[in-house]
Amino acid sequence: MNVLPGVCWGLIPARGGSRSVPLKNIADLGGRPLLDYCALAAQQSASVARIICSTDSQPIEARCRELQVEVSARPAALSGDSVAVADVIVDFLRTSGTDSGGVPECIALLQPTSPFILPEQIDTCVKELLADPSAGSAQTVIDCPHNHHAYNQRLVSDGYVSWRFAEERLQAYNKQSKPKHHLFGNLVVFRSESILQSGAVFADPSIAVEVPAVYGFDCDGPDDFRLGDLLLRAGFVSLPHIEQSA
Repeated sequence: MNVLPGVCWGLIPARGGSRSVPLKNIADLGGRPLLDYCALAAQQSASVARIICSTDSQPIEARCRELQVEVSARPAALSGDSVAVADVIVDFLRTSGTDSGGVPECIALLQPTSPFILPEQIDTCVKELLADPSAGSAQTVIDCPHNHHAYNQRLVSDGYVSWRFAEERLQAYNKQSKPKHHLFGNLVVFRSESILQSGAVFADPSIAVEVPAVYGFDCDGPDDFRLGDLLLRAGFVSLPHIEQSA
């Protein structure tokens, strides 16, 4: 398959089915459909040549048209809630590779549930990945809060609590002695060839791009939408690309 060197496309996976929030991907967050946030960030990015939304939903498709985002009709076989996003991406690349005469060197996975993506975060991930031929992907990461650290995790069995990593916690029982852990931020950019060969979105080796913790916010359930509204109203996040399009 022909690879277009140095080219990055943004792919938004946004199926219509959602159990937690009906039509979650276009549900209201801060006065805008959720999908708007990642789409507008990609439009303001200097690195993304095309933005395509893979969807099976007419309302989502209609919103994409309003945003001038391309739409790729998702096959029914890839519309279930148990379908891996990697399978959707591979199908998209194989189809677009035939239709477009090639695939981009890299894909930025723009998940609507990560609404606080910034254009500069996209540009940094793309730049870092393209500068390192040995890397398969680049991803944003945030610091892991101490209380969420693996060594603080518990198991519950028959109503009793035990440490998940009891031996490790004996050696690192306070914050200062624990190894530093990170959580996924909000964005991953990967090489098309890597996912076509291995099916891995977070293809190894993966470059770490650290971002402030609040920008790793995940908007998935009803409580998340309420929290996201609060974060926006309180000014805890700065999203100039959203403010400019208001």
